[in-house]
Amino acid sequence: MSLNDTASADRIHIGFFGLRNAGKSSLVNAVTGQALSVVSDVKGTTTDPVRKAMELLPLGPVVIIDTPGLDDEGELGEMRVKKAREILAKTDIAVLVTDAREPLSPLEKELVELFKEKKTPYIIAQNKSDLGRAREAEEAGAILVSAKTGENINALKERLGGLAKLKKNDKKIVSDMLSPGDHVLLVIPIDEAAPKGRLILPQQQTIRDVLDAHCSVTCCQDTEVAKTLALFDGKTRMVITDSQAFGRVSKEVPADIPLTSFSILFARYKGSLPELVRGAAALSKIEDGDRVLISEGCTHHRQCNDIGTVKMPGWIESFSGAKPSFTFTSGGEYPDDLSDFKVIVHCGGCMLNETEMQNRIERAVKAGVPIVNYGVAIAHMHGILRRSLELFPDVLKILGK
Repeated sequence: MSLNDTASADRIHIGFFGLRNAGKSSLVNAVTGQALSVVSDVKGTTTDPVRKAMELLPLGPVVIIDTPGLDDEGELGEMRVKKAREILAKTDIAVLVTDAREPLSPLEKELVELFKEKKTPYIIAQNKSDLGRAREAEEAGAILVSAKTGENINALKERLGGLAKLKKNDKKIVSDMLSPGDHVLLVIPIDEAAPKGRLILPQQQTIRDVLDAHCSVTCCQDTEVAKTLALFDGKTRMVITDSQAFGRVSKEVPADIPLTSFSILFARYKGSLPELVRGAAALSKIEDGDRVLISEGCTHHRQCNDIGTVKMPGWIESFSGAKPSFTFTSGGEYPDDLSDFKVIVHCGGCMLNETEMQNRIERAVKAGVPIVNYGVAIAHMHGILRRSLELFPDVLKILGK
């Protein structure tokens, strides 16, 4: 990804849902002007969610998701339906595609209630209006459309555009705490876990955000912090480090220079920092045999010293003095039942959109399970959480005196 691209996690995610043969895939193709999904008169043609990141006028950068029919049958059908419901956890705007000639089925009504429960903005697109209209668009937010003739497709896109404006995230990663001319130091360890020839997404996005604020940014490895800071003669506004290097970097950064991590910044960016800070206290209460979930939002090749499966368990065992039982998930995996875990330790969530990250946190809260992310957990276990939150006084209050 180039620095000019909009990351998928920062794009509005639009999910198309409905029963088999309602014309979801045809409508997706009509809205996007592309043959993104295979279309057939055979029920259940879409067997897995189809995703496409694209520019869609008048919305701008979006991710379009076509889902399997929610009335799919059999054991395989149940798996497809489960996948479709998982997509809802990351959906910013939902489109329920129905047959214009039929009243809403119980399953379709159930889906509308689910949209409302999750506070997901939605539109009911009553498709196949060219085949006859047994009724008018009586449901709130409904619109009659035809994927075949193009009727009201532009009107549907305009409506989606209106909802997208309401969902647009105007939060900044760090630039709202900077003034033009400030200098920011990014500490980026280059070890066996670092991708060859590139920077990971949070580092790219933070660099771009700093530059957008008309500030200067310098990058160095964790072994070069003191030397790099000396070049700027104490005029560095803040230091942002990879969480794994928190311990070493905190010893090199003077107390008068704010220090935080990419992971903490992204927790704030996705609106979840207070809850994750509250969850940190659970790390000191872990006992032998307690179940600990370590979850990552992306899938990547595991290195021999992987942070999620090697370093984090080691830090937790050393900090708690206990031998818990660890469960690891990655990518779209996230357990349905969280109630049996003592604590959830999540990655920074840079590959998840705000909706999905919030959904995961809300599910943990509902289950009564504390949740913390890598950056907050590592800072807490290294005794520097208070310092890493100095930039966020409102959140700092959670820790008390």
